[in-house]
Formats: sequence, C-alpha cells, structure tokens
Amino acid sequence: MDGTKDVDMTQFLPGPGMERPYRDALGTFATGVTIVTAAAPDGPVAITVNSFASVSLSPALVLWSIDLGSDRCPLFRNATHSAIHVLGREQALLARHFAKNGRDFNGQDWSLSDMGVPLLAGCPARLECELVADHPGGDHRILVNQVLRVTRAPGEPLLFAGGAFGQVAPLV
Repeated sequence: MDGTKDVDMTQFLPGPGMERPYRDALGTFATGVTIVTAAAPDGPVAITVNSFASVSLSPALVLWSIDLGSDRCPLFRNATHSAIHVLGREQALLARHFAKNGRDFNGQDWSLSDMGVPLLAGCPARLECELVADHPGGDHRILVNQVLRVTRAPGEPLLFAGGAFGQVAPLV
C-alpha cells in the first residue's frame, strides 16, 4: 500500500434500484462511438453503439451488444450482414440522430454496399461484417461479427464518457 486513502469512495452492490449508480460507474470508462447499420426487410436501419470491442485478429472478429428492449434488436439479430462505423469527433450529431431514430436516413450521406448494407460516409473507420454468433448477455444480446472488409480514412475518434461526447486530448 502506498499510504494514500480513498477519500469520497462509494461502495455498493449492483442490482435492483442501483442501475443509475452502476451506469455512472461504467461511465468513468471512456469508449469510442460507433453506428451499426444493416438492411431490414422494410429498409435501412441504424443504431448508435458504444459497446463495441475487438475479439480476434485472426480471424478478424468484433463484437457489439444491443439492448433486448430496443425495437431494433430483432432487426440486427436477423441481419446476416452489417457495417460498424467508427465515428469521428465531428460526428456527435450523427450519433445522437441514430440513437433516437434508427430508420431516418433522410439528409444523411450514405450508400448501399454490394451486400445491400447501408454505408455512412465520412467515418474514420468502417467495418463491413457478417454475423457469426449471437449470445445472451443479461438484458442485451452480444453479436459477434467477422470483418469482411475495412475502410479507413484520416480522422480523430469521437469518445463517450460520463454521459457526454468528447475527443482525445494529447497529454502534456
């Protein structure tokens, strides 16, 4: 021990009635922000996601999770292909847009891939994927995707922490 005390520390057990403090604790971990898109039977669909991670380099696998309560959950679980767009620091409005309405592509710069997946323009990275596994994860589903194609462009990532968007700041 280094002799320092943890002042103002709070300890609790996560569970019923403690969702907000638990969420706040998780919010101390900064994450990148992505938008996942897919083709649904009645048109394109998108969702803003920060529960995204790399799983494996070989084969190239990534995962993301979706809330079971989301009306978009069945659409993404049934989609064989999707695209994960890593957002740039100037794309916070786009993130908010698709967090609220995953069906409104009006006014957005997008096109369809050769697999029929909506592709958003202007992102620092885009991963075109095929769904390979769908696992239960409490009140979410964990979707594992094999990356089939990567598109990379210059740009700084958009971050999310403490319930707010931000950007990388160099250390002094």
